[in-house]
Amino acid sequence: MKTSAASGVVRIHNTDMAVLEAQDPRKDLPCVVTWNKPVLGFDLRFHTNYEVGVPLREMVGKENLLTILFRVTPQNPAGERRYFMQRVRVPEIEESARGDAFLQGGFDIGEGVYKVDWLMRDRTERVCSSYWDMEASLPDRDKQIDLALTAGEIAEMEFEQFKEEPPVIRASGKDCLNVKVLVNFAPQNARAATLQPVDTSALVSILRTISRESRIGKFSLVAFNLHEQRIIQRQDRVTRIDFPALGSSLESLNLGTIDLRRLSEEDGEVRFLTELLRQELLGDRPDAVIFAGPKALLEKSPPRQELEALGEIPFPVFYMNYNLYPRVTPWRDAIGNAVRYFKGVEYTISRPRDLWYAVTEMVSRVTKFKEERQLPPSSTE
Repeated sequence: MKTSAASGVVRIHNTDMAVLEAQDPRKDLPCVVTWNKPVLGFDLRFHTNYEVGVPLREMVGKENLLTILFRVTPQNPAGERRYFMQRVRVPEIEESARGDAFLQGGFDIGEGVYKVDWLMRDRTERVCSSYWDMEASLPDRDKQIDLALTAGEIAEMEFEQFKEEPPVIRASGKDCLNVKVLVNFAPQNARAATLQPVDTSALVSILRTISRESRIGKFSLVAFNLHEQRIIQRQDRVTRIDFPALGSSLESLNLGTIDLRRLSEEDGEVRFLTELLRQELLGDRPDAVIFAGPKALLEKSPPRQELEALGEIPFPVFYMNYNLYPRVTPWRDAIGNAVRYFKGVEYTISRPRDLWYAVTEMVSRVTKFKEERQLPPSSTE
């Protein structure tokens, strides 16, 4: 259930304001409110949510309307208070109904200490209210991570994964990096029939984190799916990745359908990957090529003789392996084996901190490699 942030002039009933200010939990409308401590996501925003359970017997009768109102106040550092509101229409409930109904909501925050004042009322003005404090903080070793929200900032949860990315002031001239990113849009579970939202979110977050690097001036994106053996979308030498267009293209994925033609082809996925390597590594010459995606656990890897035929690659190659459970699948996959052959670097992305550190180190490596390549050859006396 989506939570809406109140904007502009906030109009609150006096009775609701009195409940929020009283700081006295009420149970006129019986309910149980539980909240989860803030957790850092791959989008580098702290996410926090709550769940409220209401006995169905309390909703017996004609249609009802539940209004949830809460405010979030930054306390350290002090900041602007924000109000959120939800309205939930409840259908007619029979008298024999048993059990509980559960509602959810949430919001995003930056680092800091916050106070939440929360209430819910029905059409008969019965009220349930709850109050809690919470803190979002990075461990000391991660304090240098550049979070998406500043300390004390409060924002709505983002439900649109493929919204346009804000513009970035980028490097220019010889300091501008040109990178090619190849993303295997596939689920963590290779047997899954669909691309799960958690997987899509992580892969898109990898792309967004790379795209926000100001030292990168040009992007070439190749979105592909190894299982379907096809390229989903290509964006060549752009200054901004078109995320809405990428989202539209991903709608064509059909992971639950088996193509009999592909099924009859022996080692089709390996041959597709081998051809992809040949096309993308021997085409234009970017400053770096970055692979990203979950484990590509194929029965075979690209043949060594095929990799040898590509010769020496004149730029660094990286692999950002999205793997939530590295202890379950610790072995190198088909893409990892190819990247290793080209003396590339592989990063395991299991947590948000892994993503930030990987992109930061990767861009530093590419920058250093380019600077060394541009140095004039040393002269001998």
